[in-house]
This record gives sequence, C-alpha cells and structure tokens, in this order.
Amino acid sequence: MYDLNMSVSIALTKSPADLGSLAAQFKALGDPTRLELIMTVASSSSSEACVCDLTPDTGLTQGTVSHHLKILVEAGLLERAQRGKWAYYSLTEAALTILNSLNVAIPASKPSKANC
Repeated sequence: MYDLNMSVSIALTKSPADLGSLAAQFKALGDPTRLELIMTVASSSSSEACVCDLTPDTGLTQGTVSHHLKILVEAGLLERAQRGKWAYYSLTEAALTILNSLNVAIPASKPSKANC
C-alpha cells in the first residue's frame, strides 16, 4: 500500500505559517499515545480506523482517545469522516510525508476488529 522505499523529504522553510504547522505536527506526534494511534490507523486493513476500534488497545477511555484524535486532526495528521454515530480516521498526506521522511516503517496491515 505505501511505498516505504520512496525518497520523501520535508521541505525546509522559513515561512512562519509552515514552521508553525510543522511544529504542531511534531508536537502532536511527540505523545506516545498519539503516535500509537497514528501507527494503528496506518496499519489498518482499510487505511482507516473507527474510534471504537482504536480505544480498546490503548487502555484509555473513549473520551480520552477522542481528545488525542482531535489533536491529530487539528495538527493536520488525520482526516475525520463521520458515519452515523461513529467517526473514522485516516492518515493525511502530511502524516505520510512525515512518517516516510523519518523512515518510520508502517506496520503490516492487521485484520479489522470492527468493534462498532
């Protein structure tokens, strides 16, 4: 699905807006729970995950997981799509660029648990 051997880099910039955005993305990824959520979404079989599938493995409440997901969305690393009462999350191009530029291997896809 993802070509991890491709050469991807983050463009160096002095634009305050670009620097602020990149800083927010790195700050969001600096939290172990949020990094785990990003990796779980990246490794899902459909390249997206429902909040109900993300909550059990974290050991956190659904509200806490939703808070972390909101931070990742605001940082531009995840996209959110509402389907009925559940929210589904997928990686943005910015997230893929950052993960690839840092040589972070995206785990192999796992079958979806479908807790929803």
